[in-house]
Amino acid sequence: MHATISLVAFTLGCLGTLGITPLVKRIATAAGAIDRPNARKVHKVPTPLWGGLGVFLSLAAAILATLKIFSADITMTATNWSNLTGMLLGSLMIVLTGMWDDRYNMKAKYKLVCQIATALVMCKFGIRIGFITSLMGSDYLFFSEWQEWVLTVFWIVGITNAINLLDGLDGLVAGVALGSSLVFGFVSALQGQWMVMVVMAAIAGCCLGFLRYNFNPATIFMGDTGSLLLGLNFAGWSIVGALKVTLSLTMVIPILIMAVPIFDTAFAIVRRGLARRPIFSPDKEHLHHRLLGMGMSQRQAVVLIYGINMAFGLAGLALAYVVH
Repeated sequence: MHATISLVAFTLGCLGTLGITPLVKRIATAAGAIDRPNARKVHKVPTPLWGGLGVFLSLAAAILATLKIFSADITMTATNWSNLTGMLLGSLMIVLTGMWDDRYNMKAKYKLVCQIATALVMCKFGIRIGFITSLMGSDYLFFSEWQEWVLTVFWIVGITNAINLLDGLDGLVAGVALGSSLVFGFVSALQGQWMVMVVMAAIAGCCLGFLRYNFNPATIFMGDTGSLLLGLNFAGWSIVGALKVTLSLTMVIPILIMAVPIFDTAFAIVRRGLARRPIFSPDKEHLHHRLLGMGMSQRQAVVLIYGINMAFGLAGLALAYVVH
């Protein structure tokens, strides 16, 4: 039954994104949300942004429709509803932030403030890291309330920006998110986290549908609207699901599943710090830029990164199976 539920969520997400993205493309073009080529960017022609808006609308619709269709099979507790409400509200906030940034190029400090505010709202709805355990899961270390909030905000903002900074090639973020959500879905099913499983299936479907328009040569970009949305959802749902069950390994499994964006961002922070440049200053030294510099085409570089990300994700899945 749970396989059927996941397949329905996946299909609804995919079909919804396939259907709505052309409309979003027209809206973005009319609103002037266009990504124009420059010396740092890889694409050569002006391309509409705001693709993440279609992903968000399809994702929310797929989740709610799946829960409605299978209301007799999925038990939703008050905590489940609170977490889902917090995630949908946080997603709406980050999508609006991303849309404004895509259109008007928001300063990094203001974008960070919006991300922190979004994370705080999610914390208010119970999406918080409350404890860690020993390797064997026998000893618990519980955090005070203010520590929960600080740690959770740090995690959400960090993962959100890791996915955001990865966005540099056609189809890169959508494909990486597709692979990571599939692995997260399997981990969630293994641990009995059915709500998270449904969401991850819907995310995977949305990403696959969006790749129809976003794989090289892309006709629309996710923009910050989409990359921030996906980063926020991976951060938040990992707290709701995988982290709360698998904290015996203190975030190792979620980090493995999202290894490529996390390590790429970590290296970027170190690199810019050593060069005494602002952390959020753009450059052309990310992993995908280096692969292009080695002579790979965009498609070759993207597919290689897909493979690397999936290899780490499967390692996380294997680890989840062992500790389960």
